[in-house]
Amino acid sequence: MSLRVWDERVLPRLTDRALRGHEVGELRAAACAGLTGRVLEIGFGSGLNVRWYPPDVTSVTAIEPSDVGWELSEPRRSRSDVHVQRAGLDGQRLDLPDDSHDSALVTFSLCTIPDPLEALREARRVVRQGGRLHALEHGIAPEESVRRWQRRIEPPWGAVAGGCHLTRDMPALLESAGWRVEHREQEYLAGPALARPWTYVYRLVAG
Repeated sequence: MSLRVWDERVLPRLTDRALRGHEVGELRAAACAGLTGRVLEIGFGSGLNVRWYPPDVTSVTAIEPSDVGWELSEPRRSRSDVHVQRAGLDGQRLDLPDDSHDSALVTFSLCTIPDPLEALREARRVVRQGGRLHALEHGIAPEESVRRWQRRIEPPWGAVAGGCHLTRDMPALLESAGWRVEHREQEYLAGPALARPWTYVYRLVAG
């Protein structure tokens, strides 16, 4: 199997299965709470956030590079009252007007976007003054012992996981892109210590 087939056909299905469990679902619900109006979602994936959109969300502009991910999301989109429109493939270059959205949402995507700063700057441009960015991401852990493993594992992991990075400092990325972090929670997901390089999770709200 070629790497292209793996990335385009297999990985979106594996990601859908890996990130739809109960514990992650609770984190998604918390990340989506407070979203309002027209929402920009960067890294829409297979639509795992759709069930958690709050009633104040009127529409979602989905940025998603994977055709397979978009196809997998169809049953979730069809069950939702929220209109979701796919409006681009690349979060780093949004063909959307300035100040055209009320909120932004990004979950488990900043780890794989080649230039996350550019994507976050684009979200800052598109979200109106006073709007909020809600993020749920995994990234660099606080303990140096875990960081060492993250640095060692990251190159081979990225090669098989669509370019996923384990060592990105998510709050620092948001701040560098012009967002001001107003709320942050960070913790390891439940599970064995062996999984810690992958499971240090940040939930952030920034304005």
